Amino acid sequence: MTQPIRPLEDQDEPALLRDQFRQLLRYRSLLACGVVVGLLGAGWLALSGEDTYTSTGEVSVRSATSDPFAAGASADKGINIGSERQTAVSDAVGTVAVGSLAKTGDAVEVGTLLSGLQVTNPPNTLVLRFSYTGSEPGQAKARAQALAEAYLEIRRERTENSIDNMVDGYRAQLKPLTEQRDRLAQQETGTVGNDVTSARANLIVSISELSQKISELRALDTTPGYLNKKPVVPEAPSGAGLPLLLGLGGVVGLALGLLLSWVRLVFDPAVRSTRELVRSLGAPLLGTLPRERAAAGTLLAIGRGGSRLAEEYRAVAFRLAYDPSFAERRRLLVTAPRGDNSMATAAAANLAAAFAEMGRDVLLVEADLRAPSLAGELGAAGRTGRPSWAAQAERTWPSDSRTNVDVPGSGAFTLVAGRRTDNVPRALTSAPVGRILAEGGRPGAVVIVLAPPVLSYADAVALIDRVEGVVVVCDPREVHRSDLERIREIIGAAGGTVLGTLLHPGYGRLERRARRKAAGRRGHGRTASPHDGHDAPEADGPDRADVAGHTGDPTETLGLRTVESGSGRGGNDHSSTAGHR
Repeated sequence: MTQPIRPLEDQDEPALLRDQFRQLLRYRSLLACGVVVGLLGAGWLALSGEDTYTSTGEVSVRSATSDPFAAGASADKGINIGSERQTAVSDAVGTVAVGSLAKTGDAVEVGTLLSGLQVTNPPNTLVLRFSYTGSEPGQAKARAQALAEAYLEIRRERTENSIDNMVDGYRAQLKPLTEQRDRLAQQETGTVGNDVTSARANLIVSISELSQKISELRALDTTPGYLNKKPVVPEAPSGAGLPLLLGLGGVVGLALGLLLSWVRLVFDPAVRSTRELVRSLGAPLLGTLPRERAAAGTLLAIGRGGSRLAEEYRAVAFRLAYDPSFAERRRLLVTAPRGDNSMATAAAANLAAAFAEMGRDVLLVEADLRAPSLAGELGAAGRTGRPSWAAQAERTWPSDSRTNVDVPGSGAFTLVAGRRTDNVPRALTSAPVGRILAEGGRPGAVVIVLAPPVLSYADAVALIDRVEGVVVVCDPREVHRSDLERIREIIGAAGGTVLGTLLHPGYGRLERRARRKAAGRRGHGRTASPHDGHDAPEADGPDRADVAGHTGDPTETLGLRTVESGSGRGGNDHSSTAGHR
């Protein structure tokens, strides 16, 4: 008894993030384009920009104080470092610096000078860092020093102006008091002189206080700060170098590629993940076929030692063998959504070989009567026989189509090769086809039917009422979500069941080239040999081979044995298992 498959949690955030990342990686070309654009932009900036030089000086700001060595004296008393930073980049400082630079022969405008200046303040300090960027090393050093000295000069002037203003104010208060004191000195006589003497004493005290304040202001240390670090001539250009710019360009380009991939993903109608494929088709994922270069030009992976592809087909066959829906009738229809049916052909042949390896009596029916190619790709040679039950029937498909296929080291299965037919729906729904498909009811028998793409032709739908179990073989990068939903509706309406889906990686350039070469070799060895007055199956394109042609290469040609028409019961003794080889 098989255990039910646990459904994927829609709210499993780590799984969703992994799926989204895998989906973005599907568009590797966009990611590569983004990285290339970022690198090109970084290289252009590094090579086209002019070299610039930066010289830096540091100024320690201090406030005016009467005794800097007194206990409790604070250097940051009355200093707002943010305001000082704004003062350092003001036009006043620029004007003073322009005047000092003009004396050395460097004529520059205030705006141009300040455009290369950057003033920063390290955290928790009273230090202003003057950084000037210029086109020449000497110019950067001279202008940085001129700006720092201009800032100190401006700050000194403002401090001295403030002291002068306060002294003038105290002197303005002191003048009337002095005049009044002199008048009272002249009136100091007799008894009245005691009152005058008292008033005069009060005036002298006020005058002394004002004089003391003026003296304290005159004694203040107005040093605005110190140039802790003098600017020096830079030895190398400033800014990010080529390696750093390329690294930043690569990161920005990767971000751009991810953005483009996300936009492409949003508007991509294809299936985004296996989770979405299972949800759209309403069936489990049976397996994902790996890509093998050794499989190029050959149809069967079963029988090839050390093949990961063969192991995956075996795993799918075992899973189907123990599936209750399949075990009840043992009939399987293999098809693709639309387009190329080559991967479905390979899946049907390999599943037949896998079931034969398990000891089952396998019958593989090629129901693709519009472009039959299975017999040619398996390397069929010679004349096929006619089953006994078709002895009196008309010589139409599927008569004279049975052939035994030997799979080296695995067993054998029976192939009913397809043949071009004028009326395909009538041939698929004929009584002989029904009797062939009914062989799946025998104990130990398995019938696998290869049908054309279900959305391209209605041939697969015509067989679903007799072959209920359906396996869809598709490339997740090409199949659309709407196609899967339509397949589910069509098969369900016809009375069938989708047992699962089988994913394949599609053909790369090397595989396509190898298939074209293999088809060309088969075409050169092709000969025309009519079968008792019947036309041989015609080739359809370079990838199709007729039943009468083979390559002669033992690595690509399997042994096919003709089923004798008079053997056994109704032609059913052709059943071949691993013990009958």
